[in-house]
Amino acid sequence: MVKRHGIRETTGDRIFMAVIYAVLAVVLVVLLYPLLHILAASFSSSQAVIQGKVTVFPVEPTLLAYKTLFENKLIYVGFGNTFFYTIVGTILQVSLTILLAYPLSRKEFVGRTFLMMAIVLTMFFEGGLIPTYLIVRDLGILDTRWALIIPKALFVWQVLISVTFFKTTIPEEIYESAQLDGCSDTGFLRRVVLPLSKPIIAVLVLMYAVANWNSYFDALIYLQSSDLFPLQLVLRNILVMNETAHLSPAVVYQMRKLQGLSDLLKYALIVVSSVPILVFYPFVQKHFVKGMMIGSLKG
Repeated sequence: MVKRHGIRETTGDRIFMAVIYAVLAVVLVVLLYPLLHILAASFSSSQAVIQGKVTVFPVEPTLLAYKTLFENKLIYVGFGNTFFYTIVGTILQVSLTILLAYPLSRKEFVGRTFLMMAIVLTMFFEGGLIPTYLIVRDLGILDTRWALIIPKALFVWQVLISVTFFKTTIPEEIYESAQLDGCSDTGFLRRVVLPLSKPIIAVLVLMYAVANWNSYFDALIYLQSSDLFPLQLVLRNILVMNETAHLSPAVVYQMRKLQGLSDLLKYALIVVSSVPILVFYPFVQKHFVKGMMIGSLKG
């Protein structure tokens, strides 16, 4: 019999593990195939894409899609704007979330129950799009960068998981010891809480950053100047233009050629918009996994 970590492994155990590995392998293939197909299609020729010849490897490799995409100067403007919205928005959102969640996690905070109920209530009832638009307009931030940052400076769900983290992770004894040493609440937050909160900070950064990076609807509603458009809105406009452009030529060959280029652009746009987040994720993955286990174990 094979032993694993000093425990005898039975035939049933080996069969069970084989089934688990087989299921995981199937799930891996199901998840990887669309990603590899998109990547391969973005580097393939338009004719190969139209004819369905592309699987997980490029057919008739070409950089036509990326060359066409990056010839549009708005792509660079969109990248710059999106990095600004993502970085500034994430810093503001994480800061406000921690500053609100930490006091709500303290038992001695007067009125925390009422404030928590008021915050949770906003998850079920909200003003809607038109009242929000009117508020943004009355604040004078319509068609400015702040229209994409201030209205969504705080998410209730992130506040709730942060409160749970502070309650379950920061021992009361540490706070009492800090008080005996004369440490203020601000000093305790800065010197003790934040260094111990790397997992939840990583979770918040990833959640907010992905949401900010993928956001385009707010820009569609609040922005009119193209030099303020985020990348997602720029890519959407490029796709819309390419989807309608193929209707004007009378020649079938031109129609198919433009349609093929439009298909290539779709795949290239997915790759371009996804790569920054995929590069960023490994740096916070360890803390993200730990942070997602918040409240699952006690002891």
